[in-house]
Amino acid sequence: MKDGKQRHLLRFIARALVIWCIQVASLAIMAWLLSGLRVDGVWTAVVAVGVIALLNALLWPLLSYLILPFAVLTLGLASLALNGALILLAGSLVDGFQIDGLGTAVLLALGLTAINGILGSLLNIDDDSAWYRNVLRRQMRRRQDVVPTEEPGFLFLEFDGLARPVLERAMAQGYAPTLRRWLETGSHRLVGWETDLSSQTSASQAGILHGNNDNIPAFRWYDRAAGEIVSSSNPRLLPRLEGVVSDGNGLLVAEGASRGNMFSGDAPHVMNTASTMLDRSRFHTADFGAFFLHPYNFSRTLLLTVWEIVLEMWQFRRARRKGAYPLLDRAHRGGIYPLLRAVTTVLMRELNLYTLLGDVYAGVPAAYATFVGYDEVAHHSGVESEDALDVLAKLDRQLARLETALREAPRPYHLVVLSDHGQTGGATFKQRYGLTLEDLVCQLARNRYRVQGDVDVHEDWGHVNVMLTEAVQHDRGAVSKPLGQILRSRSTEGQVALGPERAIPVGQDQVSGAAGSAGEWEPGSTIVVLASGNLGLVYGTRTPGRATLEVIEAYYPGLLDGLAQHEGIGFVLVHSETEGPLVIGGGGRHYLDDGRLEGEDPLANFGPNAARHLQRYDGFADAPDLYVSSFYDPETGEGAAFEEQIGFHGGLGGPQTQPFLLFPSILPLADELLVGAAALHRVLKGWVSKR
Repeated sequence: MKDGKQRHLLRFIARALVIWCIQVASLAIMAWLLSGLRVDGVWTAVVAVGVIALLNALLWPLLSYLILPFAVLTLGLASLALNGALILLAGSLVDGFQIDGLGTAVLLALGLTAINGILGSLLNIDDDSAWYRNVLRRQMRRRQDVVPTEEPGFLFLEFDGLARPVLERAMAQGYAPTLRRWLETGSHRLVGWETDLSSQTSASQAGILHGNNDNIPAFRWYDRAAGEIVSSSNPRLLPRLEGVVSDGNGLLVAEGASRGNMFSGDAPHVMNTASTMLDRSRFHTADFGAFFLHPYNFSRTLLLTVWEIVLEMWQFRRARRKGAYPLLDRAHRGGIYPLLRAVTTVLMRELNLYTLLGDVYAGVPAAYATFVGYDEVAHHSGVESEDALDVLAKLDRQLARLETALREAPRPYHLVVLSDHGQTGGATFKQRYGLTLEDLVCQLARNRYRVQGDVDVHEDWGHVNVMLTEAVQHDRGAVSKPLGQILRSRSTEGQVALGPERAIPVGQDQVSGAAGSAGEWEPGSTIVVLASGNLGLVYGTRTPGRATLEVIEAYYPGLLDGLAQHEGIGFVLVHSETEGPLVIGGGGRHYLDDGRLEGEDPLANFGPNAARHLQRYDGFADAPDLYVSSFYDPETGEGAAFEEQIGFHGGLGGPQTQPFLLFPSILPLADELLVGAAALHRVLKGWVSKR
């Protein structure tokens, strides 16, 4: 035992000396780059680095909490200015270390962070992780009594949108060395599971975290009772939806933590969780504000964010220059998108990791966190593009950081990595055929009907709005009040709503396609057309409930057959008064109740459980009149999204329905395929309950 402590002490001293040398070298480089900075020799640099570290240790804890409101309101800029001020103070205390002003000191802080990160990476030294661990461990000990235990906890880390086959190829190509090492050493196993028909986050997370995803037909659907289009990214919907799917005994109910998720799993500790962020009775961690207080935290995050913006712009231009196909145009990868990408791939990742480290040192029994970066980039750049795989590689590095932190946790932890769905790739429906699903429905309806779709916005704005609403709802009034004032014009009842997403009453706006005047439309004639990846939902409003096949053929002659015969459509699901749920394709029909086939099976390319999924979804209260799926070609592995996404998910066909579960080998799992998110919930809940 004594020898072990001595070895640990020697390693600590050696590491500290190496880090000190890196910082001295960084200071020398910055002195060469900045005209307003002078460092007289190596020993001056050595002393200056020590004084800066000492000032941060002595003064930062007090000063940082005094500027907390300004740090959050400026997203860390005030913290950066304070860091520069401490460096400026160090310049007045060390002979031969001269800084000409606060601006130079701030640039020096940024430069030291950048160079330290580069040199630390080259030498395989994760200095910021070590700093996190030391500070967070002290914070957790001050906040609560942390009692060590040998009872294991669980960290569930969701890589949003990553399919098992994509992960396996990425590991073989070297993009996920941490996960590959776990498998090669035998510490973990990798299995696949199958999503429900709606292969997207709200349906999957409701099933994974609560064991129930009934009546979530897609990411967006038409609420017949309310008469409006609703979206899974709407925080006003999600609390009601969680109230329906939750039985109060979710995956995280036993003192668990939810980080960056859509649903809470009934966790008492939540941060950036969309379903609970308007509920002040739930505990929202103060780590959101503390994240911006650490002396190098903001500098590092700012530099990574700027780099991600530059990287997206460069990658897009490179893809255009090479003539990559499919490729989204500037309308979908220009404008504000590079900033939205940086927020999801950098800022939200760092917030999640920071709070997870806090959970580890607090000994939280179970935590579930969603990392959305890969999913966001794959939508716009492609499922296995270098852009998306690079994001995956960065996520893999976070696992190594967590793995290191677990050595100092007050309890052992099982690290479980999983995904909620995958993605399938291919040119979009509009790129292939020159029209959207809305346009096609409008043509087939002979312009007699008002055709209304959803707004052209995806999950990225939803992630940003959740994060900003979390800040507005922060329990420190000095932060929430001024931030709420700034965002007041884009907020409703405390919910920040940047971007165009909103609930849309049917018949008001987003109307497309009609050639004649409004007077030529049939009364009560609105047709609602919604897209969720390659899954389309079509609702007619001439009847109070769901229209059957017989009603559709009477009111909308030619619509059903026209959709089924289009070359870009794989199948259409409709409910018949006499035959029950019926799947129609260009060359045949599949009767779901008795499995009878006429002609070619329209579900042949969509997996062995396609009929089972469709039969279940046919019974949902808000099921559309028509479920419409684009084609899927198993030979090319391509489908076509009804949204402008070249990596997509939301329906059946290909890797989008093939997420993964990577878990410690010591945990039990039957060798059967897990079908549906609720089946995965039962496995995870069994592990947590028996820990």
